[in-house]
Amino acid sequence: MSETNPYDEFMLDHIRNARNYLALPDASHHAAGINPLCGDEMNVYANVVDGRISAVGFQCSCCGISMASASVMTELMKSATISDVKPLLRAFIQAVSSDDQSTAHALDPGQLELLQAVRALPSRRKCAALPWLTLEAALDGRAQAVSVD
Repeated sequence: MSETNPYDEFMLDHIRNARNYLALPDASHHAAGINPLCGDEMNVYANVVDGRISAVGFQCSCCGISMASASVMTELMKSATISDVKPLLRAFIQAVSSDDQSTAHALDPGQLELLQAVRALPSRRKCAALPWLTLEAALDGRAQAVSVD
């Protein structure tokens, strides 16, 4: 990552080759998310069976940061238990929303890559948080998530 280009190879790979970019027509959980500041729109789908995410996907009309963030998130959440997922979602949302470096200690390497890119572009924090907020809404039974202060 350089001063002029915050997208390193990790981010570019998740933008160009987004993982789990698909709708799950029979999803047990679904939410639509929007970031009104930049216009990103996202749908996140999850199938939860016996307290575990058996499948997860997303579709969006969004920027590269949101796309990469959703791709990383879906990879991380596949096969995870709901009891593990909810704290992971909240930890990333808090880390991306804060300048406090101590919030990053609980994140996995993919989340840390995202966090580093977003901290280089603070105006894009809501873009990175949108997929995570949307999955959180879906798992909480809410139909919508809006990325606002």
